[in-house]
Amino acid sequence: MTKDKDSITGSFHFVCLVILIVGNIIQFSEESEFAVDMSNMKLTHVPKNLPPKMKILDMSQNRISELHISDMSYLSGLKVLRLSHNRIWCLDFRIFKFNQNLEYLDLSHNQLQNISCHLITSLKHLDLSFNDFDVLPICKEFVNLTQLHFLGLSATKLRQLDLLPIAHLHLNYILLDLERYYANETESLPILNTKTLDLVFPPNQLFSVQVSILVNSLVCLQLTNIKLNDSNCGLFITFSLGLTRGPTLLNVTLRHMKTTWKCLVDIFRSLWPKPVEYLNIYNLTIFDKIEKENFHYSKTTLKALKIEHVKNEVFLYSQTVLYTIFSEMNIMMLTISDTRFIHMLCPPPSNTFKFLNFTQNLFTDSIFQNCSQLVRLETLILRKNKLEDLYKVSLMTKHMTSLEILDVSGNSLEYDRHDGDCTWVGSIVVLNLSSNILTDSVFRCLPPKVKVLDLHYNRISSIPKPIMKLEALQELNVASNSLAHLPDCGTFSSLSVLIIDSNSISNPSADFFQSCQKIRSIRAGNNPFQCTCELREFVQSLGRVSHEVIEGWPDSYKCDYPENYKGTLLKDFHVSQLSCNTTLLLVTIGITMLVLTATVTTLCIYFDLPWYLRMVCQWTQTRRRARNIPLEEVQRTLQFHAFISYSEHDSAWVKNELVPCLEKEGIRICLHERNFVPGKSIVENIINCIEKSYKSIFVLSPNFVQSEWCHYELYFAHHNLFHEGSNNLILILLEPIPRNCIPSKYHKLRALMTQRTYLEWPKEKSKHGLFWANIRAAFNMKLALIAENDAET
Repeated sequence: MTKDKDSITGSFHFVCLVILIVGNIIQFSEESEFAVDMSNMKLTHVPKNLPPKMKILDMSQNRISELHISDMSYLSGLKVLRLSHNRIWCLDFRIFKFNQNLEYLDLSHNQLQNISCHLITSLKHLDLSFNDFDVLPICKEFVNLTQLHFLGLSATKLRQLDLLPIAHLHLNYILLDLERYYANETESLPILNTKTLDLVFPPNQLFSVQVSILVNSLVCLQLTNIKLNDSNCGLFITFSLGLTRGPTLLNVTLRHMKTTWKCLVDIFRSLWPKPVEYLNIYNLTIFDKIEKENFHYSKTTLKALKIEHVKNEVFLYSQTVLYTIFSEMNIMMLTISDTRFIHMLCPPPSNTFKFLNFTQNLFTDSIFQNCSQLVRLETLILRKNKLEDLYKVSLMTKHMTSLEILDVSGNSLEYDRHDGDCTWVGSIVVLNLSSNILTDSVFRCLPPKVKVLDLHYNRISSIPKPIMKLEALQELNVASNSLAHLPDCGTFSSLSVLIIDSNSISNPSADFFQSCQKIRSIRAGNNPFQCTCELREFVQSLGRVSHEVIEGWPDSYKCDYPENYKGTLLKDFHVSQLSCNTTLLLVTIGITMLVLTATVTTLCIYFDLPWYLRMVCQWTQTRRRARNIPLEEVQRTLQFHAFISYSEHDSAWVKNELVPCLEKEGIRICLHERNFVPGKSIVENIINCIEKSYKSIFVLSPNFVQSEWCHYELYFAHHNLFHEGSNNLILILLEPIPRNCIPSKYHKLRALMTQRTYLEWPKEKSKHGLFWANIRAAFNMKLALIAENDAET
């Protein structure tokens, strides 16, 4: 609820200076450069190492018994000094002569019996209450305290002349502690000028004060520790009438009051015609008996009666007698809270109630049923009672045609009907149903024009669809339930404030802000967010919303799952769109595969990879066959000394120069045109010739480079597995071959020309002899072995 009508009851204290004093303290705190809190530290003296520039010092609730000038002399900037609840028994105000800026001095609740009168004129707040003074500690120097706003005093007796020094001062607050007061003689004190007078009487003693106190400009009167019976009730009324005779008195507060029912009613009678607007009674105890009292409600200026914390020591009495007094009061606001009241009577038709607060009682569903007299009521608070049926609550409001605010939180309300026939008055705009046991069905039983709805701390797991249209709803509080999703604003078209923290929301919808475009404040922290792909869009939508709209951001928004993200702030949770979008992922994989396929295809075409694959297959089959043949048998299968590979364009040099020269030396040559077996494939013939030859001679020239079959022969010869590790390749460079003329797909030829030594055919005849000698040297090492094989065959 955005505006609790308890704020209206707070006006009971109106301009009481307690608020003003707290405000001054806060102001000091805001303006101070330095503040030190040394309260409740068991100190026996003032420490010597305090910061000299300090402005606020709190040493309350310690064991300090004395103050010396050296304790304060170096604290020249001190403005606020709190020394309450210590053991100080004597004080000389001259110790503060170097503290000319001191404005706030609290020495209450000590053991002071006397003080010196060398006061500091800068004081605005001086509290000497709850000490052991015999008479009021006021001396003539008090006339100089022209800035004084608050004055707290204590004494065992009051004398007329004691208050003369402050009679001319215009104070805001006077606290007079009379807890040890014992004088019974009638005394008339001088007229005081203060807005608030707070009198504390002796506890657990019958009221016996007969002093007459006159106060000008009195706005707030507070009386504490009032014990009355039928015999001294008149004495208290006489005393209070003397204080309430002024025309400016607005607020009367009675604290810790023990009285009979008859005396309480008499006090009401005495105050009713007075110009008092607010009457507050706290901690009221009623004893003796409760009987019918005649109370004629004359015209009154009283607006509000507030009674809190009532203890009833009378066990046998008529409930009607008790409730009638309150139900028939002709006031606007009535608060009766923290009592054992079980009911309240329906007031008469002439009632003027606009505000009723019955917090923390024992009211049941029967309260105000069939009551049609509360037509002026605007606010009804039934917090923390024994209400159980929401339908009956709605029926209770049927005739409250002016009701705008209803608070029934902290009860045991349920709603299990399915017909949705709740009978709410149409004027309700603020409804507090928090801290009950309501479930999802509550959304079928709500006032149609409600603007502020509080449902936190219930048992709601979802907002069902369809539900009644709440088009006027502006603020919804469903915190601390079991909701798994954010609501859809299609039903709450005017929703601007949503409080949904501490629920079970794990994957909120990213469409929420699109649906709820009027949202200006959302509090959704402390939920078990699952930081997965589903949450990614919601986090992105949060990033597009102003952080002023998202309350608690980012500290209250943390990952709960998976374990490796637990405790991570949502603002630090990042996951790529590719890993979360299945369609995009498939498209990306598809495109990647297409690009890869196109790349491989291009490379295959460019580097002639299909040919290499065919050659590998052929060579693999040949190698498999070769593994099963022993080396001796392999050697026995050699039929030729050399296989010559050449281009057809170089055949004239091979046949006229190379072959005759080698065969003249007894070297058997394998040539494809005479040794290929008809019927076999060219590749198989090439492999067979290479396998049956000890050496492979390649005649290299630009023509060789252009011959694809020559390249096949070179490929198989280089991978000849029968003589693995041997030097079985002989390269003859017939004509120079520029490297840029060798196609890139013939990288094997490039590598061989780079790594191996080749024989160049010289153009000069004089060099031919050396060339043939080198050729024969390549065969001499094995000629004998081959010859032996030939002999055996």
